[in-house]
Amino acid sequence: MAISYTPVPTGDLAAVVTFLEMRQRPDLAVPPAPLSLRRMERPAAADYRDLFRLVGSPWLWFSRLLLDDAALDAITHDRRVELYRVEDEAGRPSGMLELDFRADGKCELAFVGLIPELSGRGHGRWLLAESIDRAWRVGIGRVHVHTCSLDHPAALGAYRRAGFIPYQRAVETFPDPRLSGILPTGCAPQIPLVGASTVSRPDN
Repeated sequence: MAISYTPVPTGDLAAVVTFLEMRQRPDLAVPPAPLSLRRMERPAAADYRDLFRLVGSPWLWFSRLLLDDAALDAITHDRRVELYRVEDEAGRPSGMLELDFRADGKCELAFVGLIPELSGRGHGRWLLAESIDRAWRVGIGRVHVHTCSLDHPAALGAYRRAGFIPYQRAVETFPDPRLSGILPTGCAPQIPLVGASTVSRPDN
């Protein structure tokens, strides 16, 4: 069996994406947690981006940051897309959940995440259980999600333990958002910044 390397251009990142699904509602109880979910109805684009950056920048989430206000509003203001802000006991933003019901009979867990400060306390299990509970409703026959090798290392295992079945993999390559100015260069220090010498922009 031959093993080979495929070079990744300087300034780009590569990630292995795993696609997962469930075809029936699992027997999964929502555990207690000191956190809560607050529905964000038709959020302002700036408010959405602030929450998206807060939760996703440690894992280099950037896709929604590429959209202008009109394109972003077309998604987040769609009645078939549900956005929730995770809040701690003091009402501070602590994570996000986005459910996408735009495909008939299906729900995608589009974005699920907590701020890094809450990692390792069991809150992720609560949020994932809440996500699944809210995704399964009358008329839904498939719930799906995808994660990649740049995400939190516990993400894939958590999805599988919750009942998701992997069904496909893909390799995704894209320009490093820290080099293009979409995210600060100090984000996600666990992912080496290759090609940083080509930028003379300070962290922000």
